[in-house]
Amino acid sequence: QVQLVESGGGLVQPGGSLRLSCAASGSIFTIYVMGWYRQAPGKQRELVADITSDGNTNYADSVKGRFTISRDNARTKNTVYLQMNSLKPEDTAVYYCNADLWSSSPMNAWGQGTQVTVSS
Repeated sequence: QVQLVESGGGLVQPGGSLRLSCAASGSIFTIYVMGWYRQAPGKQRELVADITSDGNTNYADSVKGRFTISRDNARTKNTVYLQMNSLKPEDTAVYYCNADLWSSSPMNAWGQGTQVTVSS
């Protein structure tokens, strides 16, 4: 059984910052890629950023220069972070953590989501 648990969402004013965390737990041998996706009301889920086990990162054009993804690969942590700066109202969405990993077999896991609302 694998679980991804997000934290750190909330309400913030435009221009503000938030830091999301996602901790993976359970029977995990290795995690290849961890990432953040988001889904705004009425829109499809989209990739925000992801990071490989050796630290290579990928960002959506809309967040480049504002968001930073990082990762703690220690077996006891297996945590990914998303530092979000200069937040805009259009960043409002439910943010989901995702992981490509090897448990007893290859699998893809999702967290339950955390709400980020950017509003004055």
